[in-house]
Amino acid sequence: MSTRFKPKFNIKKGDSVVVITGDDKDLKKPRQVLEVNIEKGKVLVEGVALATHHIKPSSQNTKGGIEKQEAFISISNVMLWDAKAKAATKVKRDRIDGKLVRISKKSGEAIK
Repeated sequence: MSTRFKPKFNIKKGDSVVVITGDDKDLKKPRQVLEVNIEKGKVLVEGVALATHHIKPSSQNTKGGIEKQEAFISISNVMLWDAKAKAATKVKRDRIDGKLVRISKKSGEAIK
């Protein structure tokens, strides 16, 4: 991504999204966004793109072992979930009382 201008994305931490492309594609199952990396244009979504990490034994974790963790996926592979319409939706921004609010294009409701 370009470093001159900071990109603006409609997806924030804690939003419900659906994965629209890739191995974990499921248009009817909303999932939580755990983290957003704006500089790289990637998101960490709960239960998506599970990667295997080998953990070395240490003083806190004496066993070590193999653990599955979510990996970042491109922000273009997810779409915001509209709970009222029960479908994925595009977003528009509107000023209400001087604040910028995200509004669902399917239901017309403000996204919290």
